[in-house]
Amino acid sequence: MQGGSTGIVYGGLKYQARCISDVKADPDHTTFLAGTLSLKEENEVHLIRLSESGFELVCEGLFYHPNEIWDLKSCPYDPRIFSTVFTSGETYGASIWKIPELYGQSNAPQLEQLVSLDEHTFKIKSILWWPMGKHDKLISIDEGNLFLWSIDSSSKIAKVISQESVGMLHNLSGGAWDPHDRNAVAAICDSSLQCWDLRTMKKANTIEHAHVRDVDYNPKKQHILATAEDESGIRLWDLRMSKFPLKELPGHVHWTWAVRHNPEYDELILSGGTDSTVNLWSVTISGDNSTPESPVDSPRRQADPLLNSYTDYEDSIYGISWSSREPLIFASLSYDGRVVVESVRPYLQKK
Repeated sequence: MQGGSTGIVYGGLKYQARCISDVKADPDHTTFLAGTLSLKEENEVHLIRLSESGFELVCEGLFYHPNEIWDLKSCPYDPRIFSTVFTSGETYGASIWKIPELYGQSNAPQLEQLVSLDEHTFKIKSILWWPMGKHDKLISIDEGNLFLWSIDSSSKIAKVISQESVGMLHNLSGGAWDPHDRNAVAAICDSSLQCWDLRTMKKANTIEHAHVRDVDYNPKKQHILATAEDESGIRLWDLRMSKFPLKELPGHVHWTWAVRHNPEYDELILSGGTDSTVNLWSVTISGDNSTPESPVDSPRRQADPLLNSYTDYEDSIYGISWSSREPLIFASLSYDGRVVVESVRPYLQKK
């Protein structure tokens, strides 16, 4: 796969869409799940695989989903399991699904609903899997509460272990689970970012005056996370010194909506915005953890953290996802249903 702004396009999504997720648990293929957001049509989940040649995106499975998909996450330890948050009119819900055996057919049978997360009385916003392997806990976030669940997918059982309200004056919209600490989660809340300790279900830390759209932990450096913010673009934080950000990047011309750290190279960051652009950044953060050798030429990195802007889109970018299997490849999803897979390799100068 060559080139910068000439990515591989998947044309299978017929409806508007916001959600795309890397299938981390598939060790043999570069695979993504994407879900649609149609008000009037029956929605779909697409299992999209990069061909062995690396020049084509293939639909490995097309599954009907009953409602508009607002959040979709692939299970980190089972490639056939994923979660969705969905809405039907004024009703919000969340479920864990299992992809049926495909037997070589792309138009597969109905998705199997393993678990429905029915304890929410507020609008549910996000499901979080602990990202570093098999873990029988799940977090769900609604506008007013954090829920910690115990999940047994084989028995189709979900039990609430603990729940905590953020209070009447706050409004949650999403979050991220710390890959270095299964007891820590960052929750997006109005004009702050709240860090919660799941053992006590209490706030351990708060970053104030941060109008956050998205948050992502650095998988290689402990205590480091990135936020996508309306006014400030992208900020990098050290949670041990959270009064001021470590770094600030200009973000996008319009709202910066999504931010993702690379799973292997800690200095590479993707961002997506409502200016129909995906930006590739290179930012060095000093830390205690050892990381792979940088793929980016040092003088260029210091001169300009923006390595490239991908502009092959006609609509807002709400979904971006690195490939865990091939960490120099990412997929992006624009609101009009356009999935593009790109390689960042052309923009990484060799030392």
